[in-house]
Amino acid sequence: MNRREKVFAVLPTMLTLGNAVCGFGAITFAAKWSGGDPALSLFIASCLIFLSMVFDALDGSAARLTKQTSEFGAQLDSLCDAISFGAAPAFLMLQFSQSRDLLHLRLLWWIAALYVACAVLRLARFNVETDEDDAHDAFSGLPSPAAAGTVASFPIMAFGFRHLEDAANDKLWERVATWLDTWTANVLPFITLAVACLMVSRIRYAHLVNQLIRGRRPRQHLIQVVFAIAVMFVMPQVSVPLFCCWFAFGAPVKALWNESVMRWWYRGHPRPATAGGSALPETGWKNDGPTSINPADHDNDMDDA
Repeated sequence: MNRREKVFAVLPTMLTLGNAVCGFGAITFAAKWSGGDPALSLFIASCLIFLSMVFDALDGSAARLTKQTSEFGAQLDSLCDAISFGAAPAFLMLQFSQSRDLLHLRLLWWIAALYVACAVLRLARFNVETDEDDAHDAFSGLPSPAAAGTVASFPIMAFGFRHLEDAANDKLWERVATWLDTWTANVLPFITLAVACLMVSRIRYAHLVNQLIRGRRPRQHLIQVVFAIAVMFVMPQVSVPLFCCWFAFGAPVKALWNESVMRWWYRGHPRPATAGGSALPETGWKNDGPTSINPADHDNDMDDA
C-alpha cells in the first residue's frame, strides 16, 4: 500500500465527528446553558440529536464512496454514537421530565443510567457480531439511533403544541396544551426505559433504508408511506413521535402477537405441515443467534447500531 492510500480519510472522519459535536451540542442545550426559553432549548437539543442521525447515516456512505473504509472509522463511529445516541438522549429525558420530588428524581436518574448502559451494550454488540455472509436486511434489537430519535421526538412534540398555544391564544387550548406537556413529561421516562430494553433485546427490526435502496417495496410499504404523508399534513405536531414509536414498538408488538396469539390460534386450528416442518408462523423473536453484518458494507457505517 503506497503513501497516498494511507492518507487519512478526511471527509468520512469529519462527518463522524460532526455526529459527536451535535451530540455534545444536544447535551449543552438540554442543560439550558444559553439561559433562554427552556422549551426552545430542549427543542434545539432534540433537533441536534436528529442531525446526529443524519451525520451518522452519511459517514459510512462517504467512506465507501471514497474507498476509505477502515476499522478506525468504525470504532470512531461507535464512540461518537455513544455520545449522540447514548448520553445525549438520556440527559435530554432528565431535563425534560425533571421533578422536585426527590424520589422521582432518583428514579429518573436510574432510568437515564440504564438507557446509557443499554446503548453502549448495543453498540459493542453490533461491533463484534459481524459476518461476511449476511445481507443485513434486519437488526437484532432496536438500533440506537432509532431509540434516541424516539426519546428526542417528545420534546419536539411538546414544543409544537406550545407554539400552537401561543398562536391560538385560547384559554381552552391553553389548558389542553398544559395537560399535554404534563402528560408528555410523565410518560417519557417509561418510553425511555422501554426503548433501552429493546436495544439489548433479540427482537428483529427491519432495515428500512436497505429495503428501499435494494428495491424491496411491497404494497404494505406503499400504504405505510401514504399513511405517513397523511399524518404529516393532518397532525404535524405528533407525526415525529408517532413514526418513531411505530418503528420502536411495532416490531415487539408483532412478535408478541405471533408468539402468543397466533400460536394459540394454530393449536386450536392446525394446518397441514409443510415439507420443511412446522406450520407455525415465523415470529419476530431472534432465537437463532446473533444477527450478522457484512463488514464490507459497514466498515465505517455504524448508523445501524
